[in-house]
Amino acid sequence: MTQQVKPLPPRHQQLLNWLQPWLSRDFQALTQVAGDASFRCYYRLHATENTQGNSLIVMDAPPEKESSDAFLHLAQVWHREGIAVPKVLDSCARQGFALLEDFGDLQLMQAVAGQKPQEADPFYRQALRQLAEIQDSDPLQTQQLPDYDAPLLKREMALFDDWLLGDFLQLNNRDRPARWKAFQQELVNQALIQPKTRVHRDYHSRNLMVTDGEQLGILDFQDAVYGPLTYDAVSLIRDCYLAWPQNWQQTWLNCFYDLTRPPVTLDEYRHWFDWMGMQRHLKAAGIFARLWLRDGKAGYLADLPRTLDHLTQALQNYPDWADINLWLRQEVQPRLQERLQLLKDTPKQDD
Repeated sequence: MTQQVKPLPPRHQQLLNWLQPWLSRDFQALTQVAGDASFRCYYRLHATENTQGNSLIVMDAPPEKESSDAFLHLAQVWHREGIAVPKVLDSCARQGFALLEDFGDLQLMQAVAGQKPQEADPFYRQALRQLAEIQDSDPLQTQQLPDYDAPLLKREMALFDDWLLGDFLQLNNRDRPARWKAFQQELVNQALIQPKTRVHRDYHSRNLMVTDGEQLGILDFQDAVYGPLTYDAVSLIRDCYLAWPQNWQQTWLNCFYDLTRPPVTLDEYRHWFDWMGMQRHLKAAGIFARLWLRDGKAGYLADLPRTLDHLTQALQNYPDWADINLWLRQEVQPRLQERLQLLKDTPKQDD
């Protein structure tokens, strides 16, 4: 008896149909590669053995879940500017498919894992030079990006309140300091007084790929905005996925300050850098909790303690907010450790 072939899921069949012009020439195998924290999926399109072509990356972004328009537009604009983003070889925004240059699988995070700061330093200086190129852009193009305004900054911090404090740690409003909202408002104020530039918005070691020749390629730029000039620098230097010594953080901050020459003193820039980092770490911690609670992605839970450590270390520089730092250290961080230990001891059961 002939065994029936199980039909492919409709979305996968749709993708193969779109890829037919490529599959019928110098490419054959299609394998899934690691994705990210979004609904997007990625595949590697392998060249046939008898060709000298390179592999390509296929992006599958279901249009009912997220639009590909911003990614495709920015990829083309930034690539023309010489920024190290992948070249788009083919695309269909209506279906949510794109065929991209392949930057490989080695993230900067993986490349520097276990290295001493001085060994990672060349990569970080290269990443900071590339970031300076992103900021040195055509003002007309930059100002067409969405504005990183007060409502967006507040929505991001609400992720911390709703998903981490509320749903994950079960801390309600009365468990929060009297000045908690005032602290969040100050974070917004400090972001909005900064000069604005083009902001990648997720410029960190998981979105920088080490390509051939140890050159860095930049991914995940579709959420770019027009916003505070310190945002991307603090995303990289105070990465949620890595913890470098404070003296090396300062070295790289000084390096970026020298590269970009912002219209403020180094001390003023460092102050903005601290406050922008605290806003970002509130946002990231909320997202990590949401990825677990809503999407069942547990991999980011291990990054929560480091993310809060970045927050509390920065707050130590501002004694006027000692009550907030004390609450984070004595209430939030211990409760987080208890919750993570409980999850470790009693892993989530499948339905």
